Amino acid sequence: MAENIINSNGGALSDLRVLDLTRILAGPTSTQLLGDLGADIIKIEHPVAGDDTRKWGPPYIKDKDGADTRESAYYLSANRNKRSVGIDLGTREGQQLVRRLIGKCDILVENFKVGGLAKFGLSYDHLKAEFPGLIFCSITGFGQTGPYAPRAGYDYLAQGLGGVMSITGEPDGPPTKVGVGISDIMCGMYAAVSILAAVRHRDLTGQGQYIDLALLDTQVAWLANEGLNYLTSGIVPTRRGNAHPNIVPYQLFETADDPLILAVGNDGQFSRFCEFAGIPEIAENPLYQTNSNRVANRDALIEILIPIVKTKPRQHWLDGLEDLGVPASPVNDIAQVFDDPQIKHRKMKVAVPHDTAAAGSVDLIANPIKMSETPVSYRYAPPTLGQHTNEVLKELLGLSDDQLKVLHADGLIS
Repeated sequence: MAENIINSNGGALSDLRVLDLTRILAGPTSTQLLGDLGADIIKIEHPVAGDDTRKWGPPYIKDKDGADTRESAYYLSANRNKRSVGIDLGTREGQQLVRRLIGKCDILVENFKVGGLAKFGLSYDHLKAEFPGLIFCSITGFGQTGPYAPRAGYDYLAQGLGGVMSITGEPDGPPTKVGVGISDIMCGMYAAVSILAAVRHRDLTGQGQYIDLALLDTQVAWLANEGLNYLTSGIVPTRRGNAHPNIVPYQLFETADDPLILAVGNDGQFSRFCEFAGIPEIAENPLYQTNSNRVANRDALIEILIPIVKTKPRQHWLDGLEDLGVPASPVNDIAQVFDDPQIKHRKMKVAVPHDTAAAGSVDLIANPIKMSETPVSYRYAPPTLGQHTNEVLKELLGLSDDQLKVLHADGLIS
């Protein structure tokens, strides 16, 4: 358990401190989640360049003069509830500072290429004897072992190699990536879960451990039903556009005006849909009575439904099907998402103070976790580069103002 924890918010993880040596998206996603739950996240960045994603724009935060700052929207998406410390890991002095900080932390998360931290004397093998309770999580593209281990890995590569692009897109179109970095995000989620499991193990035994996570592994893990469809049948899944491989009708339909998602999940819902659509005989037809039969006769059924759904405007279907308990939905763009009454009610947008922003705050996507006793909190906006360097090095390492001045002058910290 870390000493001198600053978080008194009562978050579920408020007694934990994390040294964050990650950048881009997978690692920062995991540490942001831990930070939202109360952990003290110390984000180590290069004192000049910082996290790569600071430059991944536009868009950037605008300052009071309307000019771009160095804070990109991409960076903002995964770096709140962290304290930024600029340290040059390429120097012996910087490595010593980081090693001392590790001694004040419970968890270390990193996403250097395989062997990247070893050259700094900061790999798990270098640290485990001195810090036996340390939980050390490595996130890489392909894991610490195997023929691809030395390669650099990015989300796009994982989506392609991991199969999800082969089942995403229209049947007659090209393989398509998911619109956000879903392999990165899911890897970050798996990292957070595995870290918490390791914390529980340490609670019981006092023993830390090493966690090896790969973007490609986690991408394969969430192939879910499509992966099992193949393993069970031997038939390679293909792209079906917006259709579902195992449920029918469960896809996008054109109405008289706007697109409609129809998600019929069971036979009762199908019967009620057909009654509302004025085709009760379809629900009684043996070809379509059960979901298995509807899947087997998908093309014929969809040909019947397409012209019927198109006769009425979308709101007609939404209102009528909601009353009958048949799931249906519009397709929102991002602006419509944040204007949706349910999203507003669930407070999925949060404003946090930010000194560089013209408005004095920035809007972020909220954490979706709702906990009754230990709710998530928003203590820090995504930090500017080195915003907390002096604060952290004073608080955790006891460095004096004079010592900090020397380190700054030598370019070792920012």
